[in-house]
Amino acid sequence: MTIKRILMIAGDFVEDYEIMVPFQILLMVGHKVDVVSPDKKAGEKIATAIHDFEGHQTYTEKRGHNFTLNATYSNVKAENYDALVIPGGRAPEHLGNNESVLDLVRAFARADKPIAAICHGPQLLAAANVLSGRKISAYPACRAEMILAGAEFQSIAIDGAVTDGKLVTAPAWPAHPAWMSQFLMVLGTKIEA
Repeated sequence: MTIKRILMIAGDFVEDYEIMVPFQILLMVGHKVDVVSPDKKAGEKIATAIHDFEGHQTYTEKRGHNFTLNATYSNVKAENYDALVIPGGRAPEHLGNNESVLDLVRAFARADKPIAAICHGPQLLAAANVLSGRKISAYPACRAEMILAGAEFQSIAIDGAVTDGKLVTAPAWPAHPAWMSQFLMVLGTKIEA
């Protein structure tokens, strides 16, 4: 297997499962994953939030864990990575106001590198204006935003995922098996028993 260098961009109140689980899965299969956040250095922490589906009209939110960043944001360049992962939660809504983050996302999209985004993660893709004509999924409450960004929003089961070329998206953390499986296929990762 060819080891891929993957960049994961996150910020405070990223969804706990959506940063922890893909980070661990990608490491488990042998890839190198750098997790960064604007204005933060390797060894610093970001706060996570836990979103759950408890029968209300929308998800609930609770304070999660602290996630320790393993790379420094100011050092990252898209050309040094093979792929990008954008977890959801509250982080994408504030990361989308950071022009350097948007430039980084645009660089991955321009280079046609694999991008995986889940839940509210596609908000960052919309803010970077890289969704026009793309089939995507996102948390259902993001539907209007995705359509306004020119995407072809796919209403799928909460545990499903959508692949459009090298873009893999999913509605929420119950989709981790489908989302990560499709992303690993896009990366060309082969898992042997």
